[in-house]
Amino acid sequence: MSTAARFDEIVHAPNRLQVCAILSAVDSADFATMREALRVADSVLSKHIRVLHEAGYVDLHKATWAGRVRTSVSLTPAGRTAYAGHVAALQAIVSNEGLQPGAGLQAGQP
Repeated sequence: MSTAARFDEIVHAPNRLQVCAILSAVDSADFATMREALRVADSVLSKHIRVLHEAGYVDLHKATWAGRVRTSVSLTPAGRTAYAGHVAALQAIVSNEGLQPGAGLQAGQP
């Protein structure tokens, strides 16, 4: 079954797109691991995770380990669908599938 292409403004922001890409490949990821992978500050990652969480795209899980609270993040089913739809929409854009015939574009024209 293929996912319907749907451009998603929430997912589209570069850091949120990267968060979704990381999470799409795993069940969950540790906050610190994602921060290091994205090379951003805690506050930047927190902001983007908050936006995704408020949209219902990610779940947050907190656990205490060795006396410290560890936060992990996972994509919700809605988040997986939104990410897959956004990726499909981007693929349609770059493959020119989204262009309508007669849109004023001719072969060889930018």
